[in-house]
Amino acid sequence: MGIIAWIIIGLLAGAIAKALLPGKDPGGVIVTMLIGVLGGLLGGWLGKVLFGVDSIDGFFEVSTWIAAIVGSVILLVLYRVVTGNRHSHRHA
Repeated sequence: MGIIAWIIIGLLAGAIAKALLPGKDPGGVIVTMLIGVLGGLLGGWLGKVLFGVDSIDGFFEVSTWIAAIVGSVILLVLYRVVTGNRHSHRHA
């Protein structure tokens, strides 16, 4: 897949991850896209390591989208943990 396909998958997978885990996030579209693209890579890697499958086959393959969404959800949770801890220590 080309870089444009990864950006499209990343944008959509990141948006789906945010829809699955609603809440206030400090990031915008760029952060959503980065979480999605990195989540796709993470999901593909986890699929290969845990199940021995190549889960990133092509743009229209269901396994590609599932891997990207699962990886994006994992990264979104980690992102919220990291940024949430930083914002919760504000002093009045």
